[in-house]
Amino acid sequence: MRFIQGFIPSKQKNTGSGIIPALRGLTWVQWAQFLTGWIAWTYDALDFFSVALTVPLLSDQFGRGVSSITTAITLTLLFRSVGAIIFGVLSDRFGRKWPLVCNLLLCSSLSLGTSFVNTFPQFLAVRSLFGVGMGGVWGLAASTALENLPVELRGLASGIVQQGYALGYLTAAVINLVLVPHSSHSWRTLFWIASSVSFTTAIVRACIPESAVFLRAKAMEREKGSNTTEKTKIFLKETKEMLKSHWKLCIYAVFLMAGFNFLSHGSQDLYPTYLESSKGFSTHSATIATIIGNCGAISGGAIAGYTSQYIGRRLTIVICVLLVGSFIPLWILPSSFLGLAAGAFCVQFGVQGAWGVIPIQLAEMSPPAFRATFPGVAYQLGNMISSASAQIEAIGAKNIRTTIMVDGQPKNVADYATVQGIFIGVVAAFVIVVTIFGPENHSSHFEQHKTAFEGGGRDDAIMEGDEGGTERQEINSIRELEGKRSGV
Repeated sequence: MRFIQGFIPSKQKNTGSGIIPALRGLTWVQWAQFLTGWIAWTYDALDFFSVALTVPLLSDQFGRGVSSITTAITLTLLFRSVGAIIFGVLSDRFGRKWPLVCNLLLCSSLSLGTSFVNTFPQFLAVRSLFGVGMGGVWGLAASTALENLPVELRGLASGIVQQGYALGYLTAAVINLVLVPHSSHSWRTLFWIASSVSFTTAIVRACIPESAVFLRAKAMEREKGSNTTEKTKIFLKETKEMLKSHWKLCIYAVFLMAGFNFLSHGSQDLYPTYLESSKGFSTHSATIATIIGNCGAISGGAIAGYTSQYIGRRLTIVICVLLVGSFIPLWILPSSFLGLAAGAFCVQFGVQGAWGVIPIQLAEMSPPAFRATFPGVAYQLGNMISSASAQIEAIGAKNIRTTIMVDGQPKNVADYATVQGIFIGVVAAFVIVVTIFGPENHSSHFEQHKTAFEGGGRDDAIMEGDEGGTERQEINSIRELEGKRSGV
């Protein structure tokens, strides 16, 4: 019991006005910043899963096998770390607004480009470049959404933001179910829609003020007369100091995110293929089961994020991953649609419940002045390590076979059920161990910290003022002025 109590945050860290009063106290700017971060991440998943959902169509289009098509997924995941570094550094140096706008416009152009490819090498090249764009979005979206909210809302907000990923998957599945079969352009329709969502989100974000922390920092630097060159030199110096001080934390975060990404990609990327190949489902039925699974994911993320505000980040993660392990039999053993759909709901409730805590866990764990770069790079390096998840499962299922009945006749098929059951079980155990022995900085007031170009690389570089109260008043004044300038 004492061991478990050690994971629960002290009552002092849970003090606050409560969730309902905090929600009522939000300004339209805070709502808008949160929503644009959430939509940006939703778009990211919409485009990414457009490939996973159309593997059979892409296989027919390019005349390649499933394992070859999944190379595109692997390349996208590999290149995401490049985007996380580029856009994360730009965001921590120049602010959240314009780096995210540019990032979304890049993603939009590459989504559109995907829809016009005609050869397999072209497809792989564009999806690799899309990985660079996609890699930048998560760190910028999460930092934009969370750092502008009161501490007492961040657990719930973390779960909602992260489940933009599940909502994007669900949206892609609905489009694949309703529009793709009836469109003469087939799978390309998904990427046209994804491109338009990204473009629209970029325009909306351009009309919303910068994050409050950067408004304050830039206003103070203008008063001091600091120029861009001086601020960049300070930023680079603070980055070096941060890496020297926190290299062990960086390694831990990468291991943690590798486990989480193996867990999510191992249970999602080839799930429709698993149902069609190993269970004999139609594309329509597989898509419906995917939608049901993502409903579980969305509810799990929101509930777990909210719960983590009271019982702690790590304990919430461990409970959710234990749920995943307990429902693996329901994921792989049934042959009926209802049984497998129930398994999808329960497993994804646990997987994405654990994931719902990750944005705030990484934000609180990160060196405060690097809240876009550190979480984003850790996330995407973990993605890079797990990038072969789909190929591992495809190759494993190619070599492990089973027999199902199709039209009254036995048919030898790839055994994705066994492969995914083993894969998910091993990864779940790894995630639990890494989480238990990791750090937690519950309810950190990272919004009171100086930015990196102000010399905020140290963990104790807090803004001057009375515990941040005077500074927050100044931030609110600057935010109101910026809102008027934006004309939104």
